[in-house]
Amino acid sequence: MASKGRVLFIIHDNFKEDNVFPLGAGYLAAVLRRAGADVSVYCMDVFHFTEEELAEYLSDSRFDLICMGFMAPNFKRNIERLCRTINENKKNAWFVLGGQGPTPIPEYVIDKTAADAIVIGEGEETIEDILHCKMNGSGLKGVKGIAYSEDGRVAVSPRRKPVMKLDSLPFPEWELFPMTRYTECLKFAGMGPSDRSFPMITTRGCINRCSFCYRMETGIRARGLKNILGEIKALKNNYGVNYFFFADELSIVSKKKILEFSKAIQDEGLVIMYRMDCRVDLFDDEIARALKDSGCVFLNIGFESTEQAVLDQMDKNVTVEENLRAAEIANRHGIGIGLNFIWGLPGDNEKTLRKNAEFIKRHNLYDQVRTIRPVTPYPGSPLYYKAIKDGLLSGPADFFDRFKNSDLYMVNFMGIRDEEVYRMLFDVNRDLILDHYSHTGGKMAEAERLVDRFYNLYFRQDYSFSGARSLVDNADVRKKGGAAAEERPN
Repeated sequence: MASKGRVLFIIHDNFKEDNVFPLGAGYLAAVLRRAGADVSVYCMDVFHFTEEELAEYLSDSRFDLICMGFMAPNFKRNIERLCRTINENKKNAWFVLGGQGPTPIPEYVIDKTAADAIVIGEGEETIEDILHCKMNGSGLKGVKGIAYSEDGRVAVSPRRKPVMKLDSLPFPEWELFPMTRYTECLKFAGMGPSDRSFPMITTRGCINRCSFCYRMETGIRARGLKNILGEIKALKNNYGVNYFFFADELSIVSKKKILEFSKAIQDEGLVIMYRMDCRVDLFDDEIARALKDSGCVFLNIGFESTEQAVLDQMDKNVTVEENLRAAEIANRHGIGIGLNFIWGLPGDNEKTLRKNAEFIKRHNLYDQVRTIRPVTPYPGSPLYYKAIKDGLLSGPADFFDRFKNSDLYMVNFMGIRDEEVYRMLFDVNRDLILDHYSHTGGKMAEAERLVDRFYNLYFRQDYSFSGARSLVDNADVRKKGGAAAEERPN
């Protein structure tokens, strides 16, 4: 069958070695291949290709679409510059951006990147339409769910409804990607040297709308149990994956569904480990037992605050008591928990920060180094629009001019001097780091090095630091340059 277009997905570099498989590109590649397109991927994240190598690759190739997705924190770090390289070497291809970064601010992103189109929201159906227009020589005017330049201005078409029947989508197109690299690079607590991990999604969306969170689509949609099990088996049989991390915004949608899932894992005789995200109000002892018996070793929970007034401002729709109960249940059943807290909303102060830290220390099973980040009003989140309304931000240009690192406090909602904010954060995070290392083998020299990285970030503007749970410093990866010739895509 003749190709119905040539498409390239560029996976931008994150300047680290513990890279997560790009599920978005994997799904889009799968639907395009199903439609007959010839699809290639260029994994700058895994191989650390330089921009010069990308330019050479593009100049030696021909594509109809060149696609890339990104999150907001990466825009100034490397996306904006990378877009210039792509535009200079794309020839007649259309350059398409998508993901959570550009979706809420498409006009700004098109202006800064000169992309031919922005996919707004989920893109499986939209990307097929864009490719169809390119191959037919027609314009983009009739395509739903995009932004594009037209007559010197940015046009934004009506939003496309997301795919409701997730089981209709093919599995991500794994075979295009360097799967050995992706399955071996991420190591979680409890994994051995030969264990392999990989992300999956079982749902899209969330039942809540927290003020600090940006969601591309409203509501929640779930895959069928048979479909989920089929993907687990395929990854296990084809790539040796035995540790699954479910990259859902919310995995546990209802008690009935999670009990059915846990039972099915055991009935199928699947010996796996897995981790997922959970809301505290959907968690009890029965669920904990079922999860533990079926291989769950870690639950990522957004506790966020120990202060009810702050939780209410976040629109978390949970109580401090529910947070405490969930942590105690997980501890009782020996399930590791991601003790996620943010700080810096109106009503926060040094007392609430220290209360959050004490909660972490009381319930920590030391699966990860846990620290507390200040809140960031990412574009598209309710908090972002509150900051604009309150005169604390003027828009996306102001956000990206000020954003340097997710561990920095870029918009001050508390009215406390920035110097005091960083003193408080440093004191508390130093205490959490030392507490972690004192409970996990006592490698205090390593702990002090991590403390120094926070000090340099807070007080010496060393923005290369990418957080306490990063396995490799960004600066170290940047020095490595591009990949060896035998690793370059054909």
